[in-house]
Amino acid sequence: MKRRNFLGSLGTAVSIPMLLQGLRLSATPRSPFFNPYSPADDRVLVLIQLNGGNDGLNMVFPIDQYDKLAKVRANLLLPQDKILKVNDITGIHPSMTGLYELFQKSQAGIVQSVGYPNQNRSHFRSIDIWQTASPANQDWNTGWLGRYFQSLAPDYPNGYPGPAFPDPFAITIGSTVSQTCQGTVTNYSLTLSDPNVLIKLTESKGTDTPDTPYGLELDFLRSSILQSNAYATTITNAAKKGKNQLTYPANNGLATQLKNIALLISGGLQTKVYIAQIGGFDTHANQVDATDKTRGAHANLLTQLSAAIAAFQADLKLMGLEHRVLGITFSEFGRQIASNASVGTDHGTAAPLFVFGSCVKGPVLGANPQIADRLSPQEGVAMQADFRDVYGSILKDWFEVPEAQIKSLIRPDFTYLPILKNCSLATPTREIYFKDIAAKVFPNPFADRATLSFECPGGWTRISLYDALGSELMVLAEERMAAGEQTLSFQAGHLAAGNYYLRIQGSDFAKTTLLVKAQ
Repeated sequence: MKRRNFLGSLGTAVSIPMLLQGLRLSATPRSPFFNPYSPADDRVLVLIQLNGGNDGLNMVFPIDQYDKLAKVRANLLLPQDKILKVNDITGIHPSMTGLYELFQKSQAGIVQSVGYPNQNRSHFRSIDIWQTASPANQDWNTGWLGRYFQSLAPDYPNGYPGPAFPDPFAITIGSTVSQTCQGTVTNYSLTLSDPNVLIKLTESKGTDTPDTPYGLELDFLRSSILQSNAYATTITNAAKKGKNQLTYPANNGLATQLKNIALLISGGLQTKVYIAQIGGFDTHANQVDATDKTRGAHANLLTQLSAAIAAFQADLKLMGLEHRVLGITFSEFGRQIASNASVGTDHGTAAPLFVFGSCVKGPVLGANPQIADRLSPQEGVAMQADFRDVYGSILKDWFEVPEAQIKSLIRPDFTYLPILKNCSLATPTREIYFKDIAAKVFPNPFADRATLSFECPGGWTRISLYDALGSELMVLAEERMAAGEQTLSFQAGHLAAGNYYLRIQGSDFAKTTLLVKAQ
């Protein structure tokens, strides 16, 4: 009997205590892999999931594309003079004043146009891809952080907690354990709602179990309960020792989650990863207030996000812990470039994400999205950065994971992103990534054949053609190229008229450029 079926067959008597006070345990077949290595001991990563598909073009504004946006989302677009500028051509929503102050302090940054090839616009499938870091056409059973933790602790949960890892590897704030931390044996994340109110689970008397599959599963259940109680003790002790240094915003669920995270960090809990979330970003209708476009449903969400992050960062600073914590936001996809008739936006492709902390390079990594003069149906923002490269770069620079391990954990064609500045990091950041390497396509628009010319930094290079929905249509080249000017001609007369994107990727650079097929 599979462990998931076994747990379900035990009925209410087990399912209720397993969920009691938010401590949830999860299990899958046991088959650990990867050799352990040592991470940076004191660093913490906080992931904030924006559930529903965040409209990146209403959160981070490409000011240099404002006139084009005005033609396709006039019923949403706020006045240009209200945008909070983080540089000359990029700004954020005026409701995000708290986050804007972090930009002024060089403690926040934007990674532009983050997504993945062959975007799946389903909420459930897309968030599964983000949590597992799988290719869009593959189903993986482990999360990207679950694989990382498993490389550190391949015998988990046997023998844990222990002297080397006395505290939970990860904590998800809420009632559902995150697939992000799923390993092949069990989930490395515990869930909790309030660290100050944890009730221990009822433990078995420890009678002998039969040498059968049922007995093995019962042993696993008993050990899981013992582990849960042990971790509950360390969490409770940290909550008692910790102390928040300021008052967080009221009526802000995300702020409460981050307040509890800061409390546990200040209390000495050595948990490496915390996962928080805020919902409501599926804004198909009434995204803005028709009488004041700086207000509305999306503005309210951005206000909560900004205020919560600003309070969290200020609290960490007062605690003297801001150097230890890195935060990142993400959502399953962005929205389409054009608004709909319901004063909203529909499911799209790539979107920007925020990173925050005292070691963030900032302010903007990547070019502003290119908005075509005429949009293709359902067109989304073209991907510049693959989200798996964001993950891999954080593992490399924040947790000091060797690049060879990252290629095993995340993907073999990993591209490094300089998201962080040299803050006692394992690897100096490589400035070439996302520099505006010279690249042009001619003729553009084209009829049957086009030529790409670009200044190649040298090394492994992949050139792909994408459509306006984010699907990779053709791989035009994948090979080692010499440094210097490179040209590539390709036949594309079979394509329908519309907008396409060429993406040039190397081990430490990427470039996305618009290509138009003539009518």
